[in-house]
Amino acid sequence: MWGLLKDDWSPEQIAAMLPVLFPRDLRMRVSHETIYQSLFVQTQGELKRELTAHLRTGRQRRKAQTGGAKRVTLGITDDIRISARPAEAQDRAVPGHWEGDLLLGGTGKGAVITLVERSSRFVLLAPLPGRHTAEIARMKLGEMIATLPLELRKSVTWDRGSEMAQHARFRTETGMPIFFCDPQSPWQRGTNENTNGLLRQYWPKGADLRHVTDTDCDSVALKLNTRPRKTLEWQTPGQALNQRLVASAV
Repeated sequence: MWGLLKDDWSPEQIAAMLPVLFPRDLRMRVSHETIYQSLFVQTQGELKRELTAHLRTGRQRRKAQTGGAKRVTLGITDDIRISARPAEAQDRAVPGHWEGDLLLGGTGKGAVITLVERSSRFVLLAPLPGRHTAEIARMKLGEMIATLPLELRKSVTWDRGSEMAQHARFRTETGMPIFFCDPQSPWQRGTNENTNGLLRQYWPKGADLRHVTDTDCDSVALKLNTRPRKTLEWQTPGQALNQRLVASAV
């Protein structure tokens, strides 16, 4: 169990998957609250510090959970507003529709491009260690899209950040449209907002991201894509994406 925690699984994920991993061992049945109690109460010293470091917050005790100037991009016409996004993207019925954003480091300390597939929560990450101008963002995002099969290149939803000022050229180069959220409406990219929250475990707010590499990004993405998710009925994003691709091919 501690091995799964060290691989950055949450106590809830561990509790849900124990019956799957140990179907015949009834001793391997435990609630996530019991795992928390064991972690925060029973463990001590170096072991406690090591294990709690793998929790989303990194805290050594539980804390009840209780919002940045908004950027503006010009040239957003009716045909690329989120209201024009295909219905299949809205209801998550078909894979290939993504939400994207920049996970920012400290001021002037780089960023990471984050893409998450809406139906499966599958994540792609790429570093922007220097300036994240519109041209650099367009080129890096194009490289990320180029790794995808054609059936996963349907659309991207973004906020109104100036890094997407070259969205028209991006669509021409990739054939993939970008739809833009309404002003001050982060919930319209809720899947990506949630994913960025998970990524803060690895890259906290204010972190220096100028030395983050493609290998670093791939490693973090692998962790997220191979962890079971409650919203996916405890499938991993990798499993969910594969299942949806198989189903759409039938």
